[in-house]
Amino acid sequence: MPIEDDLFEKLRIELRRGSLVIAVLGALREERYGYTLRQSLEDAGLPIEESALYPLLRRLEAQGLLNSEWREEGKRNKRFYRLNADGTEVLAQLLAEWNAISTSILRLTEKDQ
Repeated sequence: MPIEDDLFEKLRIELRRGSLVIAVLGALREERYGYTLRQSLEDAGLPIEESALYPLLRRLEAQGLLNSEWREEGKRNKRFYRLNADGTEVLAQLLAEWNAISTSILRLTEKDQ
């Protein structure tokens, strides 16, 4: 029985949600504003809608992992984000966890078990 596209899409979104947190933290090791962050994620194969990105950025900043500041650039005010020291530490921990989970999943899904 084939899996319904709707079910797959729901599971895919759930999987991406946690992955995007790691991707955003990793991308913000360099200072970026929203548009350039979104472009870098898309270029890496992780497109994200603005309606999902900005709430994520606000949440990560409220959790104390990012710093942001408004600056004028090209006669426009832009909010720049960057990972702070706590964010760097959390990113390292999440990457270690991600690698452990990935290794376990690969072990569990290998054909020659």
